[in-house]
Amino acid sequence: MLERLIKTYMGTRQPVYSICWQGGEPALMGTNFFLKVIELQKKHGTAKARINNSVQTNATLITERMAQLFARYKFLVGCSLDGPEKIHNKYRVTTKGNGTHKEAIKGIEILKRYNVQFNILTLVSQANVDNAHEIYHYLKNMGFYFHQYIPCVEFDKNKNLLPFSIKAEQWGRFMCNLFDSWYPNDIFSVSVRNFDSILSKKIDGINDICVMGKNCCQYFVVEYNGDIYPCDFFVEKQLKLGNIMETSWEEMLDSPAYVKFGAQKKLWNEKCSTCDHLELCAGDCLKNRMYAQNLPQNISCLCPGLKTFFNHTRHRSDILCETIQNLRTKEQKMIDKIPKSGRNDPCFCGSGIKFKKCCGK
Repeated sequence: MLERLIKTYMGTRQPVYSICWQGGEPALMGTNFFLKVIELQKKHGTAKARINNSVQTNATLITERMAQLFARYKFLVGCSLDGPEKIHNKYRVTTKGNGTHKEAIKGIEILKRYNVQFNILTLVSQANVDNAHEIYHYLKNMGFYFHQYIPCVEFDKNKNLLPFSIKAEQWGRFMCNLFDSWYPNDIFSVSVRNFDSILSKKIDGINDICVMGKNCCQYFVVEYNGDIYPCDFFVEKQLKLGNIMETSWEEMLDSPAYVKFGAQKKLWNEKCSTCDHLELCAGDCLKNRMYAQNLPQNISCLCPGLKTFFNHTRHRSDILCETIQNLRTKEQKMIDKIPKSGRNDPCFCGSGIKFKKCCGK
């Protein structure tokens, strides 16, 4: 199953082959599993193939051997951490009810020791939705400078929010407080993906997270048994696209079920079309819209909170966009002034050594 997955994927034409290993908990598979992954990628990839592997983990099972492997092959590791110990341990517990904060921190420290690239993913739930400032500074003070915050929004079978889920006004308040903690002192020292994505969209017109896109044909989910689905929020029987053992990637890309699923993103509520913030939210994730009769035309259950956040930060986001654009212009002017030195010419800086071994390096 694993070889079939990697062989067929590496047989497609991609600028970069990206695989994110998720679970459950992928570290349960052990280091030998990831060694096998690397071997298969080497076996079936071309000499010039670029491969990005990432892992989303609770970090409690990270070992030195695993970290060494991740470092050698440049895996990007996402570590789930919901804040300080008291907050994190409210929901993230073992089967015996014991908190996992100490084990998670231990795993993250191992990753740091081996210079593995990692970021922190914080799930915002009823455990921590009132603690944005505390969580942000806790992570920063721990030396964790790459953050991502996602809202916990889960419904029961009757499409009512479950008790641990957050409401729109809570999410809006959390994001406002988070931005106020980050801006202006940490704008160039701490990466908050939620804010980076807004800047990327406003400055370069690039959607670097699927929520901002106008179509949900973004990736495939491959389950343990080879079944394939269009999104990890929609692993549902009626949305099964095929199976890796019998269906080609091309067939799944052209699958009417996949195309139809992706097109739902743009079927947002008519009120969204006149909203000032549509460019940034694109109607929000389908998961947050299809809560009543599974209709994509529903307004996102987080909409009021998103509006509060966008209104609260709009002026400062615009200032930050202008600052970044000015820095880019200044940097380009400096680059334009650099003499066109040959690789073996003396470096223009006057160091007396060859350009290729000095500023050209």
